[in-house]
Amino acid sequence: MASVLIVDDAAFMRMTIKQMLEAHGHTMIGEAADGVEAVRKFKELKPDVVMLDITMPEMNGVEALKQIREHDPDAKIIICSAMGQQTMVAQSIQYGAQDFIVKPFEEWRLIASLEKVLSK
Repeated sequence: MASVLIVDDAAFMRMTIKQMLEAHGHTMIGEAADGVEAVRKFKELKPDVVMLDITMPEMNGVEALKQIREHDPDAKIIICSAMGQQTMVAQSIQYGAQDFIVKPFEEWRLIASLEKVLSK
């Protein structure tokens, strides 16, 4: 199935997403706690999909998205954001994110998003 880089500053959220993915046969190839680490790990690991939080220290998800897409215009990126960040979600879509999920989300929504992005 898919190799996924999970990027979120909350360790609990990274672990939760990992468990959801693995229950459906996908693999967490790596994880990052901020945007700087996300860009570095993307280049190093070359995941099939990136699950990317917006609000993080060092570099936010929108900036990380831009840098990842500059490095690889075909990168498949799903934004995971909390309610109230509609402007940043809109920017993320503008910069090339293929889908977004609003936190908190249910497992079926995460898997549906991943399958949608992989089918493109």
